[in-house]
Amino acid sequence: MRRGLMAGKRERQRFGCGEAARARRMGVFMEIEVTGIKKAYARKKVLMDITFSLGAGSCAAILGSNGSGKSTLLSILAGVRRADGGSFYVQGRPNETGRQADGRPARGQEETRPVPPRGTDLLRHPGQIPKVLGYVPQGDPLMEELTAWDNLRMWYDRETLKRELSEGALKLLGIDGFLKTPVRRMSGGMKKRLSIGCAVVSHPGILVLDEPSAALDPVCKENIREFLDGYRKEGGIVLMATHDAQDLELCNVCYVLKEGRLHPWRYDGDFHRLAEELCEKRGHSL
Repeated sequence: MRRGLMAGKRERQRFGCGEAARARRMGVFMEIEVTGIKKAYARKKVLMDITFSLGAGSCAAILGSNGSGKSTLLSILAGVRRADGGSFYVQGRPNETGRQADGRPARGQEETRPVPPRGTDLLRHPGQIPKVLGYVPQGDPLMEELTAWDNLRMWYDRETLKRELSEGALKLLGIDGFLKTPVRRMSGGMKKRLSIGCAVVSHPGILVLDEPSAALDPVCKENIREFLDGYRKEGGIVLMATHDAQDLELCNVCYVLKEGRLHPWRYDGDFHRLAEELCEKRGHSL
């Protein structure tokens, strides 16, 4: 079993060129470039010179101990929080052929969706971010007293919502199975899937998730991972913060955020070694 998981991991690590080629054939050319992001709270420097780039078809994990700044970084990229410095550029167009994240044509959608003008620093123009990026925070941004349908209607027009529930991303997430359920009565997995469904309303080329599988049962975790795997296979870029070893099997790129700096990390299946790396100081426990 373990050999099979590791073999699958090695296969995914080699996918880079193949997935990029697939994305090019489909007309998806999304690339992101993050340079020199900095953030401090009072005298505490949380992020220092965060720099990385990702291409179409990438799935990247950001690992770090609690309080290392993972959520801060993702919220900055999503435009929720301001950085003290740095830049965030996106090149290309998401799903330029008018396809959904699952590869099927998005009927009723324009062939090309509005994207930020070339050369736009999204950190300086955060209003442009929702055009290319969907964000799923750690806490579910849902209206507790409303049903799944009513929450989705805050994001989708009626016809688009019906279409997505019958054959689109919302169908893949299984949201059609609990449309009439109020959020306050939902399981954690149902809430997380609904949050993702709200985030992909514009078919963004980039999906950013903060601890997407935290506290979920195995079935819900697998459902979400299958969706994310299909999303990146069709040229989307997935960036997630996670502590879940199984999430790492989905990723072809891993980074460790430690003492405010981002370092590439090659995950080899040894979670104990990873845990030791994440400990910022001797004696610190995760």
